[in-house]
Amino acid sequence: MRHSIKRQMIAVFIGLIVCMLLLLLLCVGSWLEPYYIREKEENFRELYEEIDEVARKGSLTEDEIGQINRTAERYNFYYIVWNFGSEKGFSNLHDSQMLMMQLAGVLFNKIDGRVMDRNDSYQVVEFRDSGQQVDYLALWGTVGDGYNIFIRSPLASIQETLVLFFRFILIVGLAIIAGGIVFVLYFSRRLTRPLQELAALSARMAHLDFDAKYTSGGKGEIGILGENFNAMSEKLESTISELKNANFRLQQDIEKKEKIEKMRTDFMGNVSHELKTPIALIQGYAEGLKEGVSDDPESREFYCDVIMDEAAKMNQMVKNLMTLNQLEFGDENVEFQRFDLTELIRGVLQSMEILAQQKEAKVQFPETEPVYVWADEFKAEQVVRNYVSNAFNHLDGDRVVDVKIHAAGDKVRVTVFNTGQPIPEEDLPHIWEKFYKVDKAHTREYGGNGIGLSIVRAIMESFHQQYGVKNYDNGVEFWFELDVR
Repeated sequence: MRHSIKRQMIAVFIGLIVCMLLLLLLCVGSWLEPYYIREKEENFRELYEEIDEVARKGSLTEDEIGQINRTAERYNFYYIVWNFGSEKGFSNLHDSQMLMMQLAGVLFNKIDGRVMDRNDSYQVVEFRDSGQQVDYLALWGTVGDGYNIFIRSPLASIQETLVLFFRFILIVGLAIIAGGIVFVLYFSRRLTRPLQELAALSARMAHLDFDAKYTSGGKGEIGILGENFNAMSEKLESTISELKNANFRLQQDIEKKEKIEKMRTDFMGNVSHELKTPIALIQGYAEGLKEGVSDDPESREFYCDVIMDEAAKMNQMVKNLMTLNQLEFGDENVEFQRFDLTELIRGVLQSMEILAQQKEAKVQFPETEPVYVWADEFKAEQVVRNYVSNAFNHLDGDRVVDVKIHAAGDKVRVTVFNTGQPIPEEDLPHIWEKFYKVDKAHTREYGGNGIGLSIVRAIMESFHQQYGVKNYDNGVEFWFELDVR
């Protein structure tokens, strides 16, 4: 990113180092040479006082001269102390002729120089030797009893020192910049990684994905911000769940009044229609038993089995009708919540393993990763259970039941495919209607009453979601969709 914190930190750090380096070079260029010269002047005075103290004693020993030479060598000075009357003196330079000539030139004003410091005993000057074309800083004056002194130090050493110092500063500065870049990259990465995580977290939250949680931790301001993000995520998830429930209840209230009268009429008509056959069978077999149609124990047991079977079918049908009636009337609350659809389907399939074994069904469900959706978990389970049960009851051919989850943007689609005969095209528009049976003989054989898919339709419409069926050459696929966000 062009304006990322990492880039800004690196730019500010490098800019700061470069500015400090330039300031240091400016200070060195402006003040180092005058400071160096002042230090040399102080060194001149120190050496002068040492020589003056020895010269006043009147006697010069080898040890005293050696000590003076060591001091001069430490400061990189060449000196000569000379009495022109007695032509005696000493120097730390073996060939002191040049020093003698320069001393004479100063004494007889043959060498002009800029005076840096002066008192009654000596003066410090800066001069140029025209013969050698070399600039010097020198002290000349008198010491002891009739001795003249001349001390010099070439200014070229100062300039060489400045050049070396500038070069050293540049090399060290570049090394500091390189090391600083590595340092800033490391710490900026440590600083920006949690910020990038928070940015990604906020982007996911903007798309209503509340699984994202801040995990980098920390006890500073960023750590506190991350904890607040996590708390906000949980609060938003709870709030959205409440809003979805409130919105659903509002839609229910709007639709409820329009449906209620029609549902009552349909319910009574459907119940009376569907109960005719089982009631007639129960009545006929019961009368046969009462009149002693057959004294054979096996026949009587068969009569009783028929009565019990029809009564069980009637009981299941009434339960399904009650469930359907509640859904269509809107009397049953739908509580939207976020749950793992993969885990729900796996639980349904495990609970129906015995039925799958009885039907010799080969159940396939390859999904392993969690898929979170918004819906009423209990009713979503009813839809899955009805689809799977319907697939078991219409198995044929390879006897395969294949359940899959397909992600598509903000939706997921669940498909339940079973091998067998496709549904006739003319029956497809009617299979969601109450009590509609494509194959009445087969439906009655397994106890179906044509209400299961009507319950699916009612549940999916209460969710305001899509559902449907699709024929294949070797079977049928039922599907429904739910919201991911």
